[in-house]
Amino acid sequence: MKIHKVGLRFAGASSLVLLASSFANAADPSTAKKDMMMSGMDHSSMDMSGMDMSDMDHSKMDMSGMDMSDMDHGSMDMSGMQGGKAPADARSSDYSNGVPYGQYGKPMMMGDMPLWGVSVDDLGYQFDDDQINYEVGAWYGLDERRLSLRSEGSIQTEGDKEIDSLTSLSYWKPLSIFWNGEAGVAYDTENDKPAIMAGIVGTMPYFIETDARAYLYSDGQVRLDLGAEYEWRLSQHWVVIPEVGLSAFSKEDSDNHITKGFNEMEAEVRLTYETFSRQLAPYVGVSYETALGSARDQRRQHNESVDSSSLTAGVKFWF
Repeated sequence: MKIHKVGLRFAGASSLVLLASSFANAADPSTAKKDMMMSGMDHSSMDMSGMDMSDMDHSKMDMSGMDMSDMDHGSMDMSGMQGGKAPADARSSDYSNGVPYGQYGKPMMMGDMPLWGVSVDDLGYQFDDDQINYEVGAWYGLDERRLSLRSEGSIQTEGDKEIDSLTSLSYWKPLSIFWNGEAGVAYDTENDKPAIMAGIVGTMPYFIETDARAYLYSDGQVRLDLGAEYEWRLSQHWVVIPEVGLSAFSKEDSDNHITKGFNEMEAEVRLTYETFSRQLAPYVGVSYETALGSARDQRRQHNESVDSSSLTAGVKFWF
């Protein structure tokens, strides 16, 4: 019976504590009101557009249990987050930050800069024929288009000192990796006639430099020049250059000693020494010239040589 009385005594104390806490909650009106509002509140109809959450610590919010699968993201207006004018301290579009380019102007890519060049492929003297041969070219422009000036011919050093030259001014453009096209106008002092010129210049397999040019003269005559050249490099400075050229015409011209078909073939072999800069290369060699087809008979009728050969010496350079 004593033990039973002690158990009742603890049970009564516990009941009193629980009853006291219930009265305390009931006595606090703020707590009671908050419990009543949260328990019966419809959260789906809450309008939170006017609430200021700038001071809220979002890092402590636990959103792991929130389901956003039904949220319509397409209706969200984010237009105010981008666009508009750049700030006053923003970097300039050309990254110059307002600093001028100075006396040299705006920089350019190397491929966009117009360049120029001059090359003298042949400037030599033929001892047996007493004449100076030359072949000069110059160009100005870009890698994809250029204006080209070219002249080749011979100058007699004795007698009437006659000058035979063929000069052309053309537009130059690459056609492929190894071939370039030319088109322009030309003038031939030997025929004393202007012409329209078109040609193709490039590199054949085994690095054979090839050129083919056609000339349409004002009298309807058509001239075709074919040439091929190869550089056989013996060392870093010594180079052997064999070269051959052919000339053909579409019709006969007795006044200028021209026959129909192939008229002439020229061949030359030069031993060249390239200096340290390789922009200057003196040479010595042997040249050979012969008439072809009907041109041989025509030259004999005019007491002209059909075949001729000569020692040559000269220089080639470019800049």
